Amino acid sequence: MPYLQLDVNDSYPVDVKKALAKKMAITYADLMTVDIRRISIAIREVGQGGVWRTVDGDPVPVSVLMCDIRKGRTPELRMEVAKALCADCIDILGLREDRLNVEFTQHSGDEMYHPTLGGFSPEWSENEA
Repeated sequence: MPYLQLDVNDSYPVDVKKALAKKMAITYADLMTVDIRRISIAIREVGQGGVWRTVDGDPVPVSVLMCDIRKGRTPELRMEVAKALCADCIDILGLREDRLNVEFTQHSGDEMYHPTLGGFSPEWSENEA
């Protein structure tokens, strides 16, 4: 954990998705003060017509970024991270800002298991680096 999951309607070359994953991992690690090795990123190409939101009475294609994170960060920090991750998606994939949502689900450390990093994640603290 964290696990960042981006659902998109289009398809992208592997090198573009890799560039986005790298940028998002750096953005998240820097802003959320977390070991970058803990971050997993999925870019799910659900296909045309796979993700919708109703705007002005009509469904329109959108993208959604779900962020499963350890609890403890302030709403202000989560807002900063959401805006920065949106900027990454806009810059690299060309997504529309008005058609991109970010949602956070917060977990305790013992809900995230990393065998290569010693087991359960520790609870997040402001002193984490």
